[in-house]
Amino acid sequence: MVMSRSIHRLLSSGWSTRAALAALLAFGVLAAGCAGNPAAISDIRYDFGPPNQAASAGQLPAVKILDVSAPGMLESDKLIYRLSYADAQQTAAYANSHWTMPPAQLLTQRLRNALSSNGTVLTGADGVRAPVLKVDLSEFEQVFDSSSQSHAAVTARATLTQNGKVIGQRTFVSRAPASSSDAAGGAQALATASDDLVAQIGAWLGVQALVAAQ
Repeated sequence: MVMSRSIHRLLSSGWSTRAALAALLAFGVLAAGCAGNPAAISDIRYDFGPPNQAASAGQLPAVKILDVSAPGMLESDKLIYRLSYADAQQTAAYANSHWTMPPAQLLTQRLRNALSSNGTVLTGADGVRAPVLKVDLSEFEQVFDSSSQSHAAVTARATLTQNGKVIGQRTFVSRAPASSSDAAGGAQALATASDDLVAQIGAWLGVQALVAAQ
């Protein structure tokens, strides 16, 4: 297998196991080497795929969904991973695999699409008076627990306000196992975790928005 031969060559050159794995991930060897597909070496773009059928939570009052915000590290199209078993403080990004747009934008689309099935979804630019939902994305990465196992980690804080007053606030955490230890597996797991996060926020928002409407 190409991956095994590549690791052997790096180790023979004096690389540490951690550095060798990081280098292979960064250059896309783990994503494309085992498949032996030259086309996979070129830049691949991922999104969240077709939206899942949202479970009905009953009709909700109109709510303004602001664009999801994120720290600088997540304001690009990079697909980020972390080798937690080697150095939990270090992150890196795949060189040949990216998102179609920054994760916060993908999450904004997913959130608005899911909530629109249960009520009227507005943006911050709409002049209609309605509760305002602000979501701050703080974690969005593929975490490697070992060289062969990884999972998606997504964390965000949701704040619902009305007329400048905070109605409710909560931090949501979602995790999903990756089916493969490469960019494709990470992207799929992050999409799954994002859908779970959106479902959690939707269920919470249903209670909060109904309270705000009373």
